[in-house]
Amino acid sequence: MDAVDRHLIELLRANGRASYAELARQVGLSSPAVHERVGKLEAAGVITGYRAVIEPASVGLDVTALIGVIESDSVDDTGLETAMREVSGIEDCWRVAGSEGYVLKVRVADIPALEATVNALNRIRGVARTRTTVVLSTKWEGRHG
Repeated sequence: MDAVDRHLIELLRANGRASYAELARQVGLSSPAVHERVGKLEAAGVITGYRAVIEPASVGLDVTALIGVIESDSVDDTGLETAMREVSGIEDCWRVAGSEGYVLKVRVADIPALEATVNALNRIRGVARTRTTVVLSTKWEGRHG
């Protein structure tokens, strides 16, 4: 990966809908050359996808929380991760170091839905307990650069 590839990645992180012509203009290459480079970055697994970023409240997801999952002493990570994947409302899951084994980002409609999510997590085999932090406001998310 060279400086042009890094610049393309930066541009695509800022605007995943940028045309090859626009990307080419910004990096000083032809559109076919940019198309080829982006294709190679996708094939190599550097670029893993494109998505629409929405305002959560506009689709009824008014509550965001970070939930730390503390594992029981004997836990099967694979089973735990599979079970957490089935809990609705969980957008992101990170394996972390420290007293918590995982941190989850959850988006739900309201506090009763958050309570249901926490209860569902606490019923999963291998979860000793959870620690929930409710987000009061989001100053930025998905920061690039």
